[in-house]
Amino acid sequence: MATTTHLVYYFSSINPKLRPPPLPPRHTCRLYSSFLTPRYPICYQPSVVDDVPNHHQLRRLFSPCAFAGDVSGHLLQDAGATFLIVAGAYALVSGFDYLTQQQIIQQSLSRKLVHILSGLLYMGSWPLFSGSTDARYFAALVPLLNCARLLVHGFSLVTNEDLIKSVTREGKPEELLKGPLYYVLMLIVCSLFFWRESPVGVLALSMMCGGDGIADIMGRRFGTHKIPYNLQKSWCGSISMFIVGFLISIGMLYYFSIFGYLELDWSSTIERVALVALVATLVESLPTKGGIDDNISVPLASMATAYLSFGFQV
Repeated sequence: MATTTHLVYYFSSINPKLRPPPLPPRHTCRLYSSFLTPRYPICYQPSVVDDVPNHHQLRRLFSPCAFAGDVSGHLLQDAGATFLIVAGAYALVSGFDYLTQQQIIQQSLSRKLVHILSGLLYMGSWPLFSGSTDARYFAALVPLLNCARLLVHGFSLVTNEDLIKSVTREGKPEELLKGPLYYVLMLIVCSLFFWRESPVGVLALSMMCGGDGIADIMGRRFGTHKIPYNLQKSWCGSISMFIVGFLISIGMLYYFSIFGYLELDWSSTIERVALVALVATLVESLPTKGGIDDNISVPLASMATAYLSFGFQV
């Protein structure tokens, strides 16, 4: 609350004629009684009672150094987040490679668990980045580095048997240039074009990573009843994809809403997410042998459906 001293020196800064006479030295100043002024002395002390910023304070506030400090802080945060995620991704793949070598889990299960977890954990790490407009580019460096790695080993420029076994079906280097490469390309697309403020990218990655990944696991284990129009897919796999993809999508949307990136009407959001999960499941169940890979068709179908269903909210 402004005191009389505040008001006098504020208006005197506007009109010099209102400026009071020079003040006595600090050691001769007397204090009002605690009844009249319990907080402020009668003598003017700019460092204590002047709440109005002067031009020197404004100059320091809006100086290039202040903006440079903010920019350097954003760069440091984004670079640190990128380093942590790259290290985490390497640890994740190495951990499943170790479990496979020790014959704790099967190679096919290990490959699908990496498929599910790597994308979801990458997307879940987006809040680690700053609010800068360049943050998405730092985030995209993570799948971009993986993309370069797949290209190098896919063209057999460098041999890495552990990588080939962990992410391919038949253990051939050229397989790295198909499904795994499409997978990381979709991570890059969602990072650059949708980022964390749009439900479109969140739903696309949730269905590609979680939904499609669980469909393969459940279909291989319990897929005895095949879909009539595609004997390579089962009802169990498709139903699992719809349910798990829907739940993961809702969970990720809620996760980003906690951080304030999304504001959604949940009653209508649930219906729209169910529609996205249904379309993605139908696309995944189509016979695509020798055609479009699921790591392309599922996220693209999810993107299109989410964009149309959420409309201008994206």
